[in-house]
Amino acid sequence: MTRLKSAFVFLLQSVVVGLAVAFLVVLARPDLLPDVSQETMPAVMSYADAVDISAPAVANVYTRSLVSESTPSATSRFRVDTSFGSAVIIDSAGYLVTNFHVVGEAAEIRVQLSDGRIVEPVVVGVDAETDLALLRIDAGEVPAIRLGSSANLRIGDVVLAIGNPYGLTKSVTQGIVSATGRGLLNLATFENYIQTDAAINAGNSGGALVNSRGELVGINTAVLAQDTGTEGIGFAIPVDLVRGVVEQLKVNGRVIRGWVGLQPEDLTNAEREARGLESNVGILLAEVFEFSPAAAANLRTGDVILEINGEAIVSQGQARLLVAASNPGDRIDIVAWRDGQRFETTVIAGERSEDPP
Repeated sequence: MTRLKSAFVFLLQSVVVGLAVAFLVVLARPDLLPDVSQETMPAVMSYADAVDISAPAVANVYTRSLVSESTPSATSRFRVDTSFGSAVIIDSAGYLVTNFHVVGEAAEIRVQLSDGRIVEPVVVGVDAETDLALLRIDAGEVPAIRLGSSANLRIGDVVLAIGNPYGLTKSVTQGIVSATGRGLLNLATFENYIQTDAAINAGNSGGALVNSRGELVGINTAVLAQDTGTEGIGFAIPVDLVRGVVEQLKVNGRVIRGWVGLQPEDLTNAEREARGLESNVGILLAEVFEFSPAAAANLRTGDVILEINGEAIVSQGQARLLVAASNPGDRIDIVAWRDGQRFETTVIAGERSEDPP
C-alpha cells in the first residue's frame, strides 16, 4: 500500500512539473504554437451549389398592359403600362409557373430565359384564387427546377429567393422560414403561405423560393407593406399547393374545386368555452347558403364544425382548403356541435363556381 501511494505521488509531481515546463516554453517561444490563422479554420457554408442548381430554371417576365384612365374632360383614354416579374420552369417541356397578378391582366407577355433568349409564352391557364398562372414556351428543352416538399419545411430552415427584383436579373437573397401556414392576409381566396425574411421585392413575384439543396419549395408572391419598422416579411405559395393547381391547369385550363355552400368564421377560445367546447378546435358557420350541399346535409347557421374528414379544424382557412381540395361528388364527413351536442353528417360536394356566393 505504501509503495502504491509513493508511485501515485511521483506521477502527480511529474505531471505538475511537465505542465510548468510547457508553460515556460510557450512564454519563451510562442511561435511554436500551432497555426490557427483564418486559412486553417473551416470555411463558412456557401449556398452557391443550390443557386447553380436552381437559378437556370428561373426566368424573367416582362408584360405590357392597356390601362384606362380618366381625363379632366371626363373622357377615357388608354396608356401602356409595363411591368416585370419572374417565373419558374417546372418541366423541361417548357411549362413555367408564375403569379396570376404578374400576367393576369397583360396584353403582351415576354419571357427571358437564363441563357438570354426571349420568347413569347402561351397562357395555359390561370387560377386567381391561389394567385397562380401556368405558361408554356416553345424553346426546345429547357432547364427545369427540381421540386421539393413544402410539408417538410421547418421554421428556421434556410431558403433562397431567386428572381428579377426591380429588373435586376438573376438576383438571389437569403433568409430563413419564419412561419408556415400563414393566412388571413387578403392576398388570395386560398391562403397557406410560407413566411420568410428572404428579401422579396417588386419583380420577385412568381420567382423561386428554394431550400439549401436547390429544390423549389415555394413561389414568391408578396411582401408585407413597407411601413416604418416593417421589413423582412415576405410570403410564398407552398410548392405542394402549386403541384395540385398546375396539374389541373394542364388538364382543364382551370381548377375544379369542391363547394359545400357555407361561410366559416374563426372562434376565439372564449367563444368556444361559451359554447361548452373545452379545446381550441372548432369554427363557426356564420352562414349556410339556402339549397346548398351543406343545407341538404342539415348544417345550419350557428353550428360549429369540429372535424372534416377526420381532421380537427382550428381555423376557417384550414376548412376552406380542405373543402376546396375535394372534387364535385365527393363525400365530405363532418363532425359538428350544436346546442351542446356533437353530431355527424356527410356533405356531397358540389362544384365551386368562379364567383361563388
